[in-house]
Amino acid sequence: MSVQIIGGGAVGLLVASFLAEQNVSVTIITRREEQASSLNEGGLYRNNIDGSTINVEVVASTAPVSQASLVIIATKYTELHAIYPMLKKLSPDVPLLFLQNGLAHYEEALLLPQRHIAFCSAQFGALKENDNTVSHRGIGVLKTAIERGDEGRFSILKEMNQKNFPVTFEGNAEQILFEKVLLNCFINPLTAILKVKNGELVSNPNALKLLHALYNELMHAFPYMQKIFPFEEVERLCVQTAENTSSMLADRLAGRKTEIETIVGAVLKKAGKKGHAIPTLETLYGLIKAMEESGESS
Repeated sequence: MSVQIIGGGAVGLLVASFLAEQNVSVTIITRREEQASSLNEGGLYRNNIDGSTINVEVVASTAPVSQASLVIIATKYTELHAIYPMLKKLSPDVPLLFLQNGLAHYEEALLLPQRHIAFCSAQFGALKENDNTVSHRGIGVLKTAIERGDEGRFSILKEMNQKNFPVTFEGNAEQILFEKVLLNCFINPLTAILKVKNGELVSNPNALKLLHALYNELMHAFPYMQKIFPFEEVERLCVQTAENTSSMLADRLAGRKTEIETIVGAVLKKAGKKGHAIPTLETLYGLIKAMEESGESS
C-alpha cells in the first residue's frame, strides 16, 4: 500500500507520521526542495502528547503526484486550484482524500474525474516545528466520509485508528465538513482577533463571554446543530486543544492570507440564505478582512 500526501504542513506531516508508523509506504509532496531534503535525510519526527518522540521513514519529493493506492490532499484551500489540474491527470481509479477546512472545496472536488472521493474533518491538534518535525498537540477525531466510490479504497485509514489518534467513518461528507466549519467559527476568528491560544477562550472571562455570545447566535441560525454541539462540547474542545495556536491565528501572525472566506464566509452565506444574521461573527469577519487588506499581522 502506497500513500502520497500533498502538503508538508502540520496536518500532512502528522497524518504521514501515523501512517508510516504502521509501515505504510508514504511519500510527501512538498513545495520546497529544502523540506524534501530534510525529510529524506533525517526522516519525520513526531513529538507525542506524552512527551515521547518517534522517528519514521518517509520519502519526500517536489515532483508532481503520481499513481498511488491513495492520494491525500492536505494543503489549505487557497492552494487547491493549483493542484486540481495535477489530480485530473491521475487515473480515475486513484482514490482521493481531501483534508481541508471549510466548505468551498466540497463541490469543486466532486468535479474531478476520480471514481473514489472522500473528505475528512480533522479535529486533532498539530504544530509544525520545522521541516521534518511535527508535534501532536491535541487528541481529536479524524472523521472521514466517502462521498463517491468504495469505502474499501480508504481502509488504510483504519490502520491509524488508536487511542491517541481516533479515526471514524461517517455517513455524510457535507455534514461533517459543516460541523467542522462551525467548530472553526467558534475558535478561529476569536483567537485570531484576540491573539490567544485556544484555551484562553474559556480561561479568560471576557473571551468566554464573547464565545458564548457567538455560540448563541450560531445556534439560533442553525438550531438543529445544538444537539451535536452543546456549549459544553465547544468548551471541551478549547480545553482539549488549550495550547494550540489556531490556523487562522497562525496565518495572521505569519502575515499570510487566512481561510476566512471558506470558513466564516461560508457560514455567513449559509445563514443569510435562511434569513438569519450572526452579528458577532459578521463583526469578526469584517475585522479580519480589514486586517488582511491593511497588511497588519502582529
